[in-house]
Amino acid sequence: MKSQLAAEPETVGVAAPGALVSFVRFVVCGGGVGVLSSGAVALLAGAMPWVVANAVITVASTALCTELHALFTFGTGKRAGWRRHWQSAGSATAAYAVTSLAVLVLHLVQPSPGVLTEQLVYLGASGLAGVGRFVVLRVFVFAPKLRGPVPAAAVSVCSVPVSPVPLSPLVLAAGA
Repeated sequence: MKSQLAAEPETVGVAAPGALVSFVRFVVCGGGVGVLSSGAVALLAGAMPWVVANAVITVASTALCTELHALFTFGTGKRAGWRRHWQSAGSATAAYAVTSLAVLVLHLVQPSPGVLTEQLVYLGASGLAGVGRFVVLRVFVFAPKLRGPVPAAAVSVCSVPVSPVPLSPLVLAAGA
């Protein structure tokens, strides 16, 4: 009979990286794909209208980023699946809306902003939307799933009987 003390511990899977590591990976993956996407839009725009090229590349880059985030950024150990793709697309759509709204408000406030001002507003909104998207992906889309019931030992609380303690007049006078 083999001793239980000598048994190797079982591993359930790869531990998810911490928030800081995930955020750095999110920026690297998203930024890298973003740079590649901008070149791809420019190339495709020669063969079709720019708006169509941008839409095609946006869909493709969102799908690619979702896979990278599943496998690398958030360390799930498996591919994204349809549910995560749709959730990721929803968060990307929300980020697109935030950046578009920011530029629209800029044009309402200042009808002819300079290119630098427009880029600063766009990049600022994009950065804020990116942080928001990271939080949504980390907390909701790629959050680790709890499997099965939690063992009672993991949630047991020390059962010490607590009896009411009479409060002194000084404590009562202090408003406790």
